[in-house]
Amino acid sequence: MRCLPIFLMATLMAACGKEPPKPQERPPTEVSVIKVVPQDTPVSFEFVGQSESSRQVQIVARVNAFLDKRVYTEGSVVKAGEVMFLQDSRPFQASLDAAKGALAEQQASLQTASFDLNRVKPLAALNALSQKDLDDATGRQQAAAAAVQTAKAGVEQAQLNLNYTTITTPVTGLSSYARVQEGAYVNQENSLLTYVAQVDPIWLNFTLSENDILARKSGIASGKLRPPPDKAFVVEAILADGSIFPQKGHISFADAEFNKETGTYLIRATLPNPDATMRPGQFVRVRVSGDVRPNAILVPQQAVLQGAQGHFVFVVNKEGKAEIRGVKVGDWHGKDWFILEGLEAGDVVVTDGMMKLAPGVTVKVVTAPAAVPAPAEPKSAAAGGTQPKK
Repeated sequence: MRCLPIFLMATLMAACGKEPPKPQERPPTEVSVIKVVPQDTPVSFEFVGQSESSRQVQIVARVNAFLDKRVYTEGSVVKAGEVMFLQDSRPFQASLDAAKGALAEQQASLQTASFDLNRVKPLAALNALSQKDLDDATGRQQAAAAAVQTAKAGVEQAQLNLNYTTITTPVTGLSSYARVQEGAYVNQENSLLTYVAQVDPIWLNFTLSENDILARKSGIASGKLRPPPDKAFVVEAILADGSIFPQKGHISFADAEFNKETGTYLIRATLPNPDATMRPGQFVRVRVSGDVRPNAILVPQQAVLQGAQGHFVFVVNKEGKAEIRGVKVGDWHGKDWFILEGLEAGDVVVTDGMMKLAPGVTVKVVTAPAAVPAPAEPKSAAAGGTQPKK
C-alpha cells in the first residue's frame, strides 16, 4: 500500500516537468479580392414613363349628312390623305350645281352691264347723255361685278361642302374604332367619327421630382457628376417584359415649370417607332444615359455589408490581414455599387469569403482581379441619384 502514493507522486513530478502544448496557429482565410482603381464611369437613371402619340388627330365630320360608308379597317395603319369615311354627297352636289347656275346668271348680268357702260361712256363724253346716266351705268356694272364675286364664293363653299363628304386623315398613324356606324345621320352632336394616332415617332413622358433635380445639380456643382456635351442624353425604353425597345431617342421637351399638384417636372423623350411596336398609353421604364461620374470607385454589391454603424467592407492591409472599413454607398451600377467615401485608389477589397473574416485575421488571396470593370452600357441605376433600397 505504501508503493501507491510513491508511484502517484513520481507520476505527478514527471508530468510537471514537461512543457505545456503550444496553441495551434489559425491557417490563413482564403478570400477573393479586387484592387480599387478609380475611373470615369457612365451612369444612367431610370424613371417610370408612359408612351403617348406624337400627334393624335380627331377625325370629324364637317357637314351634316348621312354616313354612307366606312372605308378604312378599324385598328389598321392609315396613311396621310387616305379616305376613311364617305357621306351622302348628292345634296351637296345639287347645291354645287345650283351655285354654279347662280354664278353663270350673275356673269351674264355683268356682261350686259359692261356693254351698257361701254355705250354710255362715249355718249356722255359728247354730252349726248347726262352725267347721271353715266353714273347709273357705272353703278350697275359695279353691282353686277360684286354679284359675280358673291356667286363665285357660293360655288367655292358648295365645292368645299361636297369635298367634306369624303373624309380623309391628315396624318399617318394607327386608326381607332368607328364611333358612328354606317347609315347614321351625322350632325354636330355626333360629328366625332374616330381617332388617328401618329406613332412614329412616339413620345415618352416621365417626371422628375424636385429632389431629383436638386441632387443632380449638387452632383454637377461638386464635380461628382459630369453632364454630356450639349445635353445630348440618350433615352431607351424598357418594356413590361424587361426587354429593351430597339430604337433609341432623345429628350425633346422639358416643361417650363413644376406641376403644383405633384411637385414634379415633366420631361418628354422622342423615339423612332417605325414598326408601331410601341403603342400609346404603355407604361415603360425610361432609361436616360449620358452623365459620367469622374474617378468613380466601384465594388461588387456582395462586397458591401451592413452593420449597426452602417455599411462597411473588409480590406486587406499591407500585413495581409483583414480590416473593417466603413463606407458611404451611392447608386447601384449594374452588379456594382458606387462608393462615395471610405475607399481610395489601391485599396484591396474582399469580395468573397467575408463571412469567415474578423479584424486582424490573416488572409490568403486565391483570386485577385486587376480592377472593377466599368460596363459601357450600365443596366440600371437609381433614379435621381438616390440610394437604392437596402
